[in-house]
Amino acid sequence: MTLANLPPLVTVFGGSGFVGRHVVRMLARRGYRIRVAVRRPDLAGFLQPLGNVGQISFAQANLRYRDSIIKAVEDADHVVNCVGILTESGRNTFDAVQEFGAKAIAEAARDAGATLTHISAIGAEANSQTGYGRTKGRAEAAIHSVLPGAVILRPSIIFGPEDDFFNKFAKMARSMPFLPLIGGGKTKFQPVYVEDVAEAVARSVDGKLKPGTIYELGGQDVMTFRDCLEAVLAATYRQRPFINLPFGVASMIGKIASLVPLITPPLTADQVTMLKKDNVVSSEAEKNGLTLEGIGINPVRVASVLPSYMVQYRTHGQFSNAGKAA
Repeated sequence: MTLANLPPLVTVFGGSGFVGRHVVRMLARRGYRIRVAVRRPDLAGFLQPLGNVGQISFAQANLRYRDSIIKAVEDADHVVNCVGILTESGRNTFDAVQEFGAKAIAEAARDAGATLTHISAIGAEANSQTGYGRTKGRAEAAIHSVLPGAVILRPSIIFGPEDDFFNKFAKMARSMPFLPLIGGGKTKFQPVYVEDVAEAVARSVDGKLKPGTIYELGGQDVMTFRDCLEAVLAATYRQRPFINLPFGVASMIGKIASLVPLITPPLTADQVTMLKKDNVVSSEAEKNGLTLEGIGINPVRVASVLPSYMVQYRTHGQFSNAGKAA
């Protein structure tokens, strides 16, 4: 096969992460050549079996360093940015990773003549009260100023086997006598399956999404925070009372937890502030078909997948509540 006949090359930043690994698998199925750009390529070898021999390669890249980004994008036909952080740690700040890094990727893609798909989040606003939402919003504006044709995907809470949402509360239910109902548990989410997000990314790489457009990705179910906790308890066969935790108290706990060195806080003040606003697909996106359904993807329901990876948190694992054999 000559160089001209090779399949397109897609650079995936954050390809070894929760969302990224599913994106890599979807792209591999379609036959693309994939360059996974991560900080530690030596820890990303588990991705290679997702493709054929030589189909998946690796590049060392850190979003704080522009030169590494440029090198990772070299000769790419398309670039996907899956990188995002929920908590700041050391030099990995929201500003450095989610704003500077995202803009640097867009600039590198533009200079390489590549198209771009960027994963953002519902709630991304340049004037957001949270550092997370603010840098996500600024990144979107910067990306479209640099590369007007970039496709931006805004998912709600993403769920799947490696998620940091349902798993977090399942761990709490296993070790704590109660679960915290932050702000009364009324905040609404629209959990979206990681495979559906990855399929949307792959369709963008295929050129099936409208350039320069922002899509909002949500699942079939709109669930309150309380609904989510109840789903965790049902899937793990556990009973735990809920303790109402006002936003102010939760924020104080988050601030204190963030001061403890060498650990990832279970909750931050920034995350508490985000819980004050619903995280669901907007009516405008629905009206304009800028949703999963609008691009022909039927979203997977939480109840269809959640029990499959909550089994590890049951008292007796897969044998919990098994009943008698016929």
